[in-house]
Amino acid sequence: MRDRNFDDIAEKFSRNIYGTTKGQLRQAILWQDLDALLATLSAGPLRVLDAGGGEGQTACRMAERGHHVTLCDLSGEMILRAQQLAADKGVSGNMHFIQCAAQEIGQHLERPVDLILFHAVLEWVASPEAMLEVLWQHLNPGGALSLMFYNANGLLMHNMVAGNFAYVEQGMPKRKKRTLSPDYPRQPQDVYRWLEQTGFHITGKTGVRVFHDYLREKNKQKECYDDLLELETRYCRQAPWVDLGRYIHVTALKPQSQG
Repeated sequence: MRDRNFDDIAEKFSRNIYGTTKGQLRQAILWQDLDALLATLSAGPLRVLDAGGGEGQTACRMAERGHHVTLCDLSGEMILRAQQLAADKGVSGNMHFIQCAAQEIGQHLERPVDLILFHAVLEWVASPEAMLEVLWQHLNPGGALSLMFYNANGLLMHNMVAGNFAYVEQGMPKRKKRTLSPDYPRQPQDVYRWLEQTGFHITGKTGVRVFHDYLREKNKQKECYDDLLELETRYCRQAPWVDLGRYIHVTALKPQSQG
């Protein structure tokens, strides 16, 4: 099975994700975690891999902070968009772009990296455990993984709130190929187990959009954004709200010693 290539719906992806409060809130919560994570890592410029980095919003922001970022993506259209964004922000000199599947990144890296970003990709990958092993292999001991995945719990809650009872009873099958609905929504406990079995030490779990997508009055997503962000920030790292995020962001470390 081939993993999803977004060449055919790149414009739809950009418009529906980054052009809405969904993407705005996702980036805000993500960067709260990333700022805290970066503060624990080496003070010098880091070697960063953004695997499946898409249009490069997170990668370019990393590059703006002086880190050296390699972005890979299976989609040539996404690579072009990321290159344009890097040029617009003046950070092209800190970035390297590779069109390839994340599983093949080892063919293009000269040495392991200090930080891996793997955001909204695991839910499109047919063999998640093998993918996490690849990331492990290309991360320096003491390095960190920032993993954000599409939460099956959030998908269930979203459909129940909408009253899609028959669809839930059917197991919520994906109905169309050309859609932004992920192929493989992930159960959080599965992801945590895979990470630990690979050898990672999980250091943080954050729900992303624990309230936003469930609001009955959708206009409040935009009109009350600041209040919503404050409440999301307050609760998104607490139980039970973490497990209800539409996405979950996990930070994990590769131990210095493997003994």
